[in-house]
Amino acid sequence: MINRRALLKNLSTLPLVGGIFGGNYLLAKEAATMAGKPYRDYFKELGVRTFINAAGTYTAMSGCLMRDDVMDAINYASKQYVNIDDLQDKVGERIAELLECEAATVTAGCFSALTLGLAGVLTGTDAKKAAQLPTDLSGMKSEVILQKSHHIGYSHALRNCGVKLIEVETAAELEAAINDQTAMLWFLNYANPDGQIKYEEFISLGKKHGIPTMIDCAADVPPKENLFKYTKMGFDLVCFSGGKGLRGPQSAGLLLGRKDLIAGARQNTLPRGDTVGRGMKVNKEETLGMLAALENFLSRDHEADWKLWKGQIQHIHDVAASVDGVMPEIHVPEIANHVPSLRIKWDMDKIKMDGNAVREKLRMGHPSIQTVGDRESLGITTWMMNPGEERIVASRIKEVLSGMA
Repeated sequence: MINRRALLKNLSTLPLVGGIFGGNYLLAKEAATMAGKPYRDYFKELGVRTFINAAGTYTAMSGCLMRDDVMDAINYASKQYVNIDDLQDKVGERIAELLECEAATVTAGCFSALTLGLAGVLTGTDAKKAAQLPTDLSGMKSEVILQKSHHIGYSHALRNCGVKLIEVETAAELEAAINDQTAMLWFLNYANPDGQIKYEEFISLGKKHGIPTMIDCAADVPPKENLFKYTKMGFDLVCFSGGKGLRGPQSAGLLLGRKDLIAGARQNTLPRGDTVGRGMKVNKEETLGMLAALENFLSRDHEADWKLWKGQIQHIHDVAASVDGVMPEIHVPEIANHVPSLRIKWDMDKIKMDGNAVREKLRMGHPSIQTVGDRESLGITTWMMNPGEERIVASRIKEVLSGMA
């Protein structure tokens, strides 16, 4: 008779375990039993429903699942005390070494990296100036220039510092907008195709006028090369989310760039109290977890990951295409969330449901499946799924679109 340890080992190799038993529920329960510990299904106790993530790394859907290396680092850090500044110093040095940039620090997500990076530009390491943000910018510059097409909700992270955002559309307008109050030029990476001012020209304008440039690359990993690309290109500050493609803590991020500006950013956050970033805490567990996530990501076989995602998407595509009137299309977004993805459309004369209705059926079914899209389509990614869950997703999509569910 197979023993429990062998059972767990065998179960972990089966592609359908995650979907059939609700993620890693069975494995976690069995592991707890083996260790002689009670197992609590906290989400079930609280009445919070879990789901298969066919949508991607959305914050509202809790981002990503952290890898084992990250959880090992978090658990390690949770058992000991360290000084936060000491840890940030050393982790920052290690990240800068790994990413071949001048300096780095772990932040409370990409949004936090934007706020802290700008705060560092405004105040430098002057504690008195840091205490003035965001209500009193006397003695500091007070404007940030960005392209109109780059102005989205997340630019609120910059307004957290009390600055005024100045919109421009052309390089000529940008130069005309520069004055003695211009603190920084801000660039949104995924909006690059939409703006008239591209990377090189944007950076050159910043250097020409001695103004720091920052780029928001929140969801722009993979590919791995992006972690090196933008600092080497010449941006003074580069911001990434930690809880997306890097598979680190959802409440962590990376701020990379010039050493003096990173030092200024650190002046504006914990453990210093009278600062705009005091509430943007990154504890020792998240800091070490972010480092572990980065190390894991850099060492991964990215070709194998891509092959897995591509195969999963192809499977869902083929199953969906078997339904009369369904027209699935595989695509890869150019910049943000650059992974194999699926857009499913259908003839609404044959399948009398819009995209919202299909998504709701998938969300409310068993198991629950979260997707994205609009009234005319269903959007699917597989890179945040447990292997094997793509089969369940494909089957449920076929059931819903066939009118069987």
